Amino acid sequence: MPSACDSLIEDIEDMVSLNDPTPYERQSARKAIIPRSRKKKELLSDEELQADSLIPGTQKIWMKTWGCSHNNSDGEYMAGQLAASGYKMTDDPVEADLWLLNSCTVKNPAEDHFRNSIKKAQEQQKKVVVAGCVPQAQPRMDYLKGLSIIGVQQIDRVVEVVDEAVKGHSVRLLGQKKDGGRRLGGARLNLPKIRKNPLIEIISINTGCLNACTYCKTKHARGDLASYPVEELVERTRQSFQEGVCEVWLTSEDTGAYGRDIGTDLPTLLWRLVEEIPKGAMLRLGMTNPPYILEHLEEMAKILNHPRVYAFLHVPVQSASDSVLMDMKREYCIDDFRRVVDFLKERVPGVTIATDIICGFPGETEEDFQATLALVKCYRFPSLFINQFYPRPGTPAAKMEQVPAHVKKQRTKELSQLFHSYNPYDHKVGERQHVLVTEESFDAQYYVAHNKFYEQVLVPKRAEFKGKMIQVDIYEAGKHFLKGRPVEDSRPFTPSIAAPLEKGEVSGLMQDQIVSDCASLPPSSVFLIGSYRIEREVLKKLVIGLTLAAAIMAFVVEKLF
Repeated sequence: MPSACDSLIEDIEDMVSLNDPTPYERQSARKAIIPRSRKKKELLSDEELQADSLIPGTQKIWMKTWGCSHNNSDGEYMAGQLAASGYKMTDDPVEADLWLLNSCTVKNPAEDHFRNSIKKAQEQQKKVVVAGCVPQAQPRMDYLKGLSIIGVQQIDRVVEVVDEAVKGHSVRLLGQKKDGGRRLGGARLNLPKIRKNPLIEIISINTGCLNACTYCKTKHARGDLASYPVEELVERTRQSFQEGVCEVWLTSEDTGAYGRDIGTDLPTLLWRLVEEIPKGAMLRLGMTNPPYILEHLEEMAKILNHPRVYAFLHVPVQSASDSVLMDMKREYCIDDFRRVVDFLKERVPGVTIATDIICGFPGETEEDFQATLALVKCYRFPSLFINQFYPRPGTPAAKMEQVPAHVKKQRTKELSQLFHSYNPYDHKVGERQHVLVTEESFDAQYYVAHNKFYEQVLVPKRAEFKGKMIQVDIYEAGKHFLKGRPVEDSRPFTPSIAAPLEKGEVSGLMQDQIVSDCASLPPSSVFLIGSYRIEREVLKKLVIGLTLAAAIMAFVVEKLF
């Protein structure tokens, strides 16, 4: 018979009482303690030594994220909230007190890495909190037993969960965000975050999708389509540019389906966002499935031709066989995919179309596979994500008759060889291009920039280029990159309307947002500013006072000068 200790706490309210002391009250109580002298040889007990280390908000946290840009955005939000609450984010897993593991459920290898990381953390006596699609889809897996879980729509409560994990409690928050019974896109978009790259903002425009692909495990975690309102996305984009961002990525499980649940659509959103993009800054669209982009081809072509939008679109085909697509329940045929690609190539000269292909899906014949090879030969995709099929537990495809492993491996190898047999960028050598510099290459030898077609261009690593739009002459082309030489008489252009945040710095809320959010929180809420914990009402008055003082100063200066 299980003991009381084995019971599962489904929500944090089951454990935390309104009568519990707040972090501010705990800190005040500690200051009121009168110290007494100890004898030199008197040693502290283990309990006394550990007392301070168990105060939530003082520990070091290491976070690892697997998977898509949507998951990376969730990770940035969680890191920002933890840092704003006093926790120190570290890049060193060894020195961390707690590991926050943000998982991906798309492929078996990603979940294997996630599971191995949990085991490694436990072997090193680390506290562990798990997040992402794996625990959301399968919270009862044996290797997750006893671990605290943050659901994909509960990332705004990461501090609460980590606080409890630090104290040795197990808390699981897996619920959905709803408003009047309608499912929401997720946590608020104006939460604090730490951008992995201070120059790039990743915005999730919706969660979930309208499909039911037979191989997909992500659907079990992210669920049906739920979109953020246009105004919230516009405001988040505006705030990002005010914090020095020069490139915005839109992400979701299917951007093309955006808005169908709230009475709008993707082009409507994009035209609003384009109005917010400063000169020289760029917008990148995320993945869209063929069925939902077909309705908007005319408008999408106009948007992709806009000078501040990358002429790039990721449209997964998965297979060129209608039979296989039907078994996958992809809800389109190969002619639909061809229509999308042909239309965009005609209306958006030079457009980059990236795609995905699964090799060895159950029931795939040699004839099916040859059709897929023919498609790649026809379009010579410059960006092709090749995936050997892995049956994911709980999906319909896992119950289908499987293609032998050696056949899947051979087909994956053959398609990879075809992809590497052509160089898509050779004809670009000699061109003069404007490129936006946003990051550093993996070998740290170059800065990485992208041209209008989101093709990777390596440029000299000069500090004055970072975050700038520069003009280059292309002098070399590789399989996945171009190399550009800066034009001598050209000057770098700064697209950012503000200085970017420092790496690791937390992006903050605007003053009016802080006041508004303060009003919606309980009076006992506390905020961390520097090393000080400030109560809600004090912070609210402080912000209002500073705003008023700034206004008075501006008035005085205007009258005097």
